Order: sequence, then C-alpha cells, then structure tokens
Amino acid sequence: MKTKNKNLKKRVNQKNKEIVIVTWAFTFLFLCMAGYITHYAITHRQELINNSYNGRQQMLIAQNRRGRIYAADGNILAQTVEDEEGNEKREYPYQNLFSHVVGYASNGRMGVEAQANYYLINSNAPLSQKAALDVSGEKYPGDDVYTTLNVELQQVASTALGIYQGAIIVTEPGTGKILAMVSKPDFNPEQISDMWDELIQDEESSVLLNRATQGLYPPGSTFKIVTALEYIKENPDTYQNYNYNCTGAITRGEDRIQCYHGTVHGQVGFERSFAKSCNTSFANMGLLLDRGRFERTLDQLLFNQELPVSFSYNKSRVDMSEQTSDSEMMQISIGQGTTAVTPLQLNMITCAVANDGILMKPYLIDYVQNSAGTNVKTFSPSAYGNLMDSKDAAILKELMTDVVEEGTATRLKGLPYTAAGKTGSAEYGTVKGESHAWFTGFAPAEDPQICVTIIIEGAGAGGDYAVPIAKRIFDAYFGV
Repeated sequence: MKTKNKNLKKRVNQKNKEIVIVTWAFTFLFLCMAGYITHYAITHRQELINNSYNGRQQMLIAQNRRGRIYAADGNILAQTVEDEEGNEKREYPYQNLFSHVVGYASNGRMGVEAQANYYLINSNAPLSQKAALDVSGEKYPGDDVYTTLNVELQQVASTALGIYQGAIIVTEPGTGKILAMVSKPDFNPEQISDMWDELIQDEESSVLLNRATQGLYPPGSTFKIVTALEYIKENPDTYQNYNYNCTGAITRGEDRIQCYHGTVHGQVGFERSFAKSCNTSFANMGLLLDRGRFERTLDQLLFNQELPVSFSYNKSRVDMSEQTSDSEMMQISIGQGTTAVTPLQLNMITCAVANDGILMKPYLIDYVQNSAGTNVKTFSPSAYGNLMDSKDAAILKELMTDVVEEGTATRLKGLPYTAAGKTGSAEYGTVKGESHAWFTGFAPAEDPQICVTIIIEGAGAGGDYAVPIAKRIFDAYFGV
C-alpha cells in the first residue's frame, strides 16, 4: 500500500513539474510577444500612425491643423487655410512647380506630404498655447516641416525642361540634400480632388508618376560610367593600355551595335572611348569583362536593391549573371537592352563619383519645428558607405571632366566654373533613332558642390538637349 501511494505521489509531482514547465514556457513566449509588440510600436510609430486603418490618425487630424511645409529659404510650399465658413483647405502657393516632390494631402498622399505626415498632423505646441486654444475651441497648430528644396533651382529646372516630359534631380554630393526635383508632366495639387476620378479612370495617364524617383528608363551612354568602373576594377594597372579601332559598328554573330548616328571614331583608347561615348568600343570592352565580378559591382552600386531613402521610388534593374550572353553583354555595356534606371539612382552613383566614392543618403526633410519655432526633429547628413574605391572614383572624375573638355558635353566648357559629366542618348521603342536625352554630372569638377541628373523623354542627343539644361542649373547655382 505504501509503495502504491509513493508511486502515485511521484506521478503527481512529475505531472506538476510538467505543468509548471509548460506554464513558464507560455509565460516566456507571452512576454517575448509583448516585448516585441512594444518595441515595434516604438520603433515604427510613424508607420503605425500613418496607417489609414489607425483611428489615432483621424483623432490627430481632428485635433490639430496640418502643419506647413517650407522650402530651405523659408518660402511656404504647402499650408492649411480656412475659408469664410471655417472649412479647411490645403493650399500650395507654387501650384504645379513642386507638384511631385511636395505632393498632395487629399485623395491619399504623395511626396513630402506623405513622407512627413506624422510630423504634420502632430502638434508639439507649448502647453500655454494649447490651453488658450482649448478655451477658444480652436485646433492646435501642427508641426512645420522645413525641406532641403531650393525654390530658385526648382524654378530654373522646371522652366528649362519646358514642355518636354522628363525629370531633373539636383543634389549636394557632400551632404545628400536634394535641392530640386522636377517631373513632367506635372499637375496642380490644389486641384487633385477635382482631377481624381478622371486620373484613376485613365489607365494610360502617368501625370502622378514622379519620374525623378519612379521613372525607369534605359540609361544609354550614361551607363558607361558603370562599365568603365568595372573595367578599371578588373584592370587597375593596365586600363590605360586599352585600345580599339572603331569602324562605326561591331558584330557578334547576328548581333550588331552601331555608334550613335553611325559615327566612326577610329583608333580610340580608354579615355577617348569614354569622352566620345563610343558604343562599339564599350560593347567590345563589355565582352572582355568577368560577368560574375560585374554582377557583384552592380550589387555594390545598389542595382536591383532597396535604396537608402525614405520616400517612394522604383528599383533600377540590370539583368546580369555569369550566364549572360555576349549579345546581352554588349547591350548592357552601353546601357541598352533590358537595363532600366531611375534618375535618382543615376544621380546617386554620380554623387558617389563626386564624393570620393562615398554615397551620402539622399534626403528631403531638413528639420521639423513646432509653432514656437523650437526644433522638434533635425535630420543630419548621413553616409550610406562606399559605392566604389576612392581611387576608382578619382579616375571616373577625370574621365567625366574629359567629356566636358573634349567630348560630348563641350557646351559646359570655358565657363566661370568647371564641370564634369556624362551624356547619354538612350534608344527606346521600335522606331530606329528615337532616343531619350540624358546628362548626369557635377560642378566644380575639382571640388563638387552640386550634382545634376537630367532625362528628357524622346528629345534626342543628350549633348544637344540635356547639357544646355544642366548649364542653366549650374549657372543659377553659381550665380553666373
């Protein structure tokens, strides 16, 4: 009997231990989940508040008047005003000029209005001001957002692009500040509610597309910056010995590539191939490259990857692997085929060249202030890291300077400032000869302070159409 009781007690104790273990295990899992949810809520509070399903956002909108958006010089880019009946309306003093980059705040959100929504609908006004507004029954003033945008450069860029469709992005390579961002066709954000039904019914409309960050284009000869970089990396001591005889065309099997307008460049070295933008030489150069190493370089340059920015964009793409055929390789080497880049990404690569290989993260918001003028949040320049070695960046800088001095961008030669860059005439569509005009570059060449990237859809040669626009922007920046 004693033995039976002893065994029963032993089984009960064993069962109790199992229950305790299971209880503690579930308690631990619950605490981990609670800790994760708390951590996520703290680190992702902006995303949670901005979620349209979050009732907290509607409470803030009802309690606070949406804050203003300012240019770097203090000009108002967006503000909320009341009509005679007390109805709120979002006003954009510059109307179409900042349509894509500042965006809109009705029928959804876009641009800075979307990126900075968390700050604009929150209010860090002093308690004394809030108390006074409570008494009068008025809303609290939302926090104001100051951008990095330069009104003069935005105006010059927009006017220079004129009636063409395309995009321009202007940045500081040493800080990552975005000074101007133009996309055309544009629209008046004050009329977005009236236009909305028409826009969403027109499946072919691209008016709301920010071509500077979301437009994907064949880069054409501007991609030769990337091809040249890879050739330098694979031939650091002998790249200057490269030599090629351009006859105006290169053929591999049934595949044939021509220089722009069938130009015959004759005997060209590495530097002249770049300055004159010789397609056949770069197609030949591409065939000499190690495709596995080239794929890794593309990864380093952030192709097919997420970009270190906090606004909407599309990924640039290059289909490259060790199995890439010779035909595909020739097309990739001159920025054609299936290769597609955004002006933003090309600008980032150009900025890295200008900044000794280091990419500074592009950003649009400089700081946030409350209604009393006290800074609530400040955004400082931040380095992403090296996109390339500083020595390779220095070589590319020299190559891009030669493009201005004796190549396809000589319209930037002999000015009060020096400049460096690369033009591009990117073929598209099925009609032979149709091409987008590209330019990407910086100034001064020896100490870059401003970087400009331009795409003009269907215009033709980059040297004829994009370079003059770059000149107008550089002139405005340097006060020429």
